[in-house]
Order: sequence, then structure tokens, then C-alpha cells
Amino acid sequence: MQVWPGQMYPLGATYDGAGTNFAVFSEAAKRIELCLLHDDGSETAVELRESDANVRHAYLPGVMPGQRYGFRAHGPYEPERGQRCNSAKLLLDPYARAMSGRIDWNEAVYGYHFGRPEVRNDLDSAPHTMASVVVNPYFDWGDDRPPRTAYHETVLYEAHVKGLTMRHPELPEELRGTYAALAHPAVIDHLTKLGVTALELMPVHQFVQDHRLVDAGLTNYWGYNTIGFFAPHNAYASWGDRGQQVLEFKTAVRALHQAGIEVILDVVYNHTAEGSHLGPTLSFRGLDNASYYRLSDDRQYYMDTTGTGNSLLMRSPHVLQLVMDSLRYWVQEMRVDGFRFDLAATLARQFHEVDRLSSFFDLVHQDPVVSQVKLIAEPWDVGEGGYQVGNFPPLWTEWNGKYRDTVRDLWRGEPRTLAEFGSRLTGSSDLYQEDGRRPLASVNFVTCHDGFTLHDLVAYNEKHNEANGEDNRDGERFNRSWNCGAEGPTDDPGVRRLRARQMRNFLATLMLSQGVPMLSHGDEFGRSQDGNNNAYCQDNELSWVRWPERGRGAGAGEPDDADGPDEADGSDEAADADAEQLALLAFVRQMVWLRRDHPVFRRRRFFQGHPAEGAHDELSDIAWFTAGGEEMGPRDWQSVHAKALTVFLNGSSISEPGPRGEPVTDDSFLLMFNAHDQEKEFRVPEHLGRQWQVVVDTDRPQAVADGGGAKVKAGDRLTLIGRSLLVLQRPA
Repeated sequence: MQVWPGQMYPLGATYDGAGTNFAVFSEAAKRIELCLLHDDGSETAVELRESDANVRHAYLPGVMPGQRYGFRAHGPYEPERGQRCNSAKLLLDPYARAMSGRIDWNEAVYGYHFGRPEVRNDLDSAPHTMASVVVNPYFDWGDDRPPRTAYHETVLYEAHVKGLTMRHPELPEELRGTYAALAHPAVIDHLTKLGVTALELMPVHQFVQDHRLVDAGLTNYWGYNTIGFFAPHNAYASWGDRGQQVLEFKTAVRALHQAGIEVILDVVYNHTAEGSHLGPTLSFRGLDNASYYRLSDDRQYYMDTTGTGNSLLMRSPHVLQLVMDSLRYWVQEMRVDGFRFDLAATLARQFHEVDRLSSFFDLVHQDPVVSQVKLIAEPWDVGEGGYQVGNFPPLWTEWNGKYRDTVRDLWRGEPRTLAEFGSRLTGSSDLYQEDGRRPLASVNFVTCHDGFTLHDLVAYNEKHNEANGEDNRDGERFNRSWNCGAEGPTDDPGVRRLRARQMRNFLATLMLSQGVPMLSHGDEFGRSQDGNNNAYCQDNELSWVRWPERGRGAGAGEPDDADGPDEADGSDEAADADAEQLALLAFVRQMVWLRRDHPVFRRRRFFQGHPAEGAHDELSDIAWFTAGGEEMGPRDWQSVHAKALTVFLNGSSISEPGPRGEPVTDDSFLLMFNAHDQEKEFRVPEHLGRQWQVVVDTDRPQAVADGGGAKVKAGDRLTLIGRSLLVLQRPA
């Protein structure tokens, strides 16, 4: 075998059409071997003799895509000094573009013996671990162009590759649960009709099944356990894991782009799958433990602000390079359109405190590639001072946990909620205005993958996570949920109608709020997880979206007042459930498109509380009224029992111009919120316009009128049923 010196960059395995360059960083290792793996279980070892700046490298002519490989690092195994090199462990390439196989959790993948953590384990891990794969980077993108949807026009849809597609009745079985399923016309048609502009995928970086979960007969379904920051997860590929997963992912991105849908990745750069000091030796730990991980003062242990056993060392230049190289790779080579950063507060911990001026933010802001895509932070971690909603720097948007909590509190009837609700509805200026950000910094959501589904939010007071095998100890205990009078499934028609109305209230509020709305997959159907609010380990029908079957049973697809069960295959009950799901889907579609059609719901600047310069009328851009039609005063906002509010949005007083500098005008709207448990009379304010039309009434399943809503006049009195929302429209 010929071995040429090769190049130190790019790191990883780079195929150029004639051979492959291999490069790997380690400051700790004294010697590194590249091991080419053969299908008969044997391997060919090549020592990487060339070294520049602690990067060992070599070029091997004739090594083609599909070749499996790994590294063996010869160096100090001194846990007390923070180093865990062990040449008996076949190590994954941190820069591998694809990975093959799976880990069987034999004792050999650990650096110590079970029950004797102080004793070094020299068993060969190669037969029991995964392998890195050389990939072909060439792909025909055709005329692919990124949609580059502006934030104010964005509707996010958080989804799991497998969960979204595994039960879709129109997908071939061999495609379900794969990247190819995302590219299928049936899935894309659903997203486009729903009005979604960006698909936010839960982790697709190569992740690992936890040993503990496997032993319990469970899996790491969510995927927040990354081991490969450049590799698409191989289990989501429909036709092979020797690089085919890369082609399949690119094909899905290309198809989604053709439909005008952006692809945003949920990325986990805060920790790796190697866990605590008792975790396996799979990659980073064996190459250079102290350079990659944040270690405690006692260097055999790890500092952990993620709850997973370790945290990456974000002040290490090699970790920062890894993260930035990974981000650029996914933008430039895989053509994704942005990222949602899991536990992003950890990325800002250069030392102990969360630092908004950390090196990570500096690198992102100056990077000509990464700074140009959507950057969304989950602005918290589990460390001290980790809750940082509103504190990320400009250029970033944030999952607004305060929006979620406040909207949940309003509709479940918590006292003293109105004042904060007013801020959340209008873009959370208290969080984002002072540092120059705008309403679009707020990613608004009521539900996400973590916690109750929308259906369960209105059907359960308590979590029911018994299936997770932790005696219901896991998952959030304070969910701000309300079961509407019965815990779980019920035949009570009154409870079922109330639950259906509450789901519509949440969805309508989300689409009427300033900021960037995010839906959680399946909420448009009212899917349930039977009260499980932490289904991270449930890779089964509990978590997979149950798609309604159109046409099954009489009246399927017609609106219905009741909210129904999710499961009863083949029965009349199942047909009823399908009809109810389709009715909710129709409502969500109409709400999304109402938002997309009207710029007054997606302002790029905060409201000013006075007429915009050059406005067509003298009315303020926003006004607040009591249910009686009087302007809100301080006492009205702070009243313990105040749970009703009317909001005027003036479409003739939009301050921001259009893309060519033209004035933007829209219809005006009155939003009437009744979060009381009893019906309440509202009065239409008299000076805002003579005639209005009802376009949304969450008391009705067909809640968005298509030109046929009731006409009302200024001064009219309207009765809103308890816990309902009414929207009136006045043409410009």
C-alpha cells in the first residue's frame, strides 16, 4: 500500500477522485494508527507519521468511498491527569462524514472493566463499535437554491425524521422513518398546504443508543446523544450506511428546497455520547480527553452543565474549530438553512458563567458562512445561571420559554397573567428591545418535542411516564397544563368539546402573536402520547405521528366539535377520531394562512403605541381594551381576576416599509380573548371602525370564515363562551 504525506487540512477523510487524505488532531497521543477495516473483520494499520500542529495526516491513493476506517491512539492512560488514550480502542473520526454499524455495548468499548473502574481495559473494541466511512462528496444539486425565507415570513415546524413519517399511510413501508420519506410528495404536500416554510429537524447528526436504555429494552429516540458532528444518522437511511445516508439526506434537502421549505437542524454541540468518567471510549475521549472536554479540578471527572455526564470545552481552540467546521460543512456541503442549538447556554460558558461575549459567539458572528443562516438558541442549560432567555446577542433568535409559559397560564386561567401576556403577544419587547433586537428574535411556541403534546396539554394535569422505566420520576413536573375536568381519555362530551376549543385557542394565539411561530409535529392533528411528557426513549407508536386516513368512515374530514381518542384502528371510533383530526388540521391550515396573508400579524418592528409616521389614519398602531370596550388602565392590567382582553391591531399604521421601500398596509383586526371559565360579554369599541367581520371563533371547529363570517358593528355586544377567542377583521 502506498502512503503519501498528505495534508493537515481538511481534517477527516477527504476523497478527491483518486484517493483519500486522512487527518486527525491529538495533542495527547504519542502515535496514531489509521486502521482500514475489511468486511472479513480484519484491518490494515497505517501509522500516521506526518504531523503538523498536532495533526497527523497521510494520503492513501486508491482508497475509495465506502471504505470503513478508524483510529488507534497510543499515548498516556492517566485518568487522574485527564488523559485516557488506549490503543485497544478503535476510535471514530471526529470529522467522519458518515458512520457505519452500531455499538453492541460489549465491555470492550469501555476503558475500564465493569465493576472495577480503576482497572484499565485492554480488550479490542473493534468488533463491537461503529466505523467511520469515506464518502464521495460529489452530488448533482441541479438548480438548487436556498429559499432564504425572511424571519417575518417564517413558520417553523419541529419534526422528528422517524416520528413524522413512520405511520404515514401514503408512504411505501421501506421509506418510512427515513430521509427519503421527507422528500416524498405526500409529506411535502402536507407541509406546503399547512403553510410551513421551515422544517426544523430533531437531531440528525450521528448519535448513539445509550447502554442503559438498550439494557432496558428502550432507545434514545430523540437523538440528543451525538457522536458524529459531520455524519447524518445512519439509521435514518433507507438504502445503506456506507455513505448512502449522505446522498439520501442531500436528496431530501434538494426536494424540500424545490418546495420552498428550508431545512434547519437541531444540533447538540454541548456534549457527546461518551458520557461521564464511566462512559465508553468511542472517539474524543481516546484521542485527547483533556482537549475536548471540560474537566473538574479532579481531572478524572467531568464538569457537566448538560445533565448528560460531560460538556465540551468551549474555550478550547480545537473544539471551537470542530464546531465551526461542522456548521460550515452542513451549510456548504449539505445545504441546510440554519441551526437550532440545544442547551445553547453551555456553548457560551468559556469558564463557569454564561458569557454572551464568549469566543463561540465571536466566531459565529464573524464567519461569512454561518452568520448568514438562521441561528436559533435554546437559551438555557442545567448549570448554575443557565436560564438565559432574552440574553443572547443580536443575530440570534431564541426559543422563548417565557412565551410558552405565559400563554399556557392564560388559557388555564391563572390570575395576574394579562400584563405579561400582552408583552408575549406583541413580540416580548421586554426581552429583546433593549439590545436592538426585534420581535423576530422570539421563536414562539406552546409545545415542542420536550413536554406534553398539544392534546395532552389539555388532557392531563400530571405526567404519566411509567413506560420510561423510571417510576414516573423523569420529565418536568410543573407543566402548566389543565385536563379540562378529567384526567386522560374521557367520554364526557362537555370535557371533549372544551379540550378541542382549548387546542384551537392555543393554536390561534400562536399564529396571532408577533414573532416567529413554531408548531410541533402532529399537533395539527391533536396527537397524544398518553400523558408521557418525556418520550425521549419511546421509539414506537406512542411517539410516532398517527396520520388520519381521509375518507374512512362517514363524515371523515368534516368539522366536529369533539376532541377524540387517537387509537381505535378499523372501528367507528377510529373514523370519528380521523374526522376530528382532519377538522383540527383544517383549522390550523387556515390560521397559518391567515397569518401569512396579513403583515399586521408579522411585524418586523415593535409596536410604538402611537400612529406610524405617514399612517392613513390617526389611530395608534395598537390599542388595548377591556371586555367592555374601554381602554385598559393600570388597574385593569394588574387585577387578580382579569382574564379578558381586546387588542386592536391597526393595519394602516405599519411603520416598516416593504422590500422596495413601499408603504405596507393591511386590514385591521380586533382580537378578543376570554380566558374566564364562564361566558363574557364583549363590546366592540366604537371609534376604530364602523363594521367588522368575524373571521376566527375558536368555539367553532370551522373557526376561520372564508368571507362568510358574521358582520358586527361598532358598539355591538358579543357574547364569548368561556375560554374562547374571537377575531374581527376590518378591510383597509
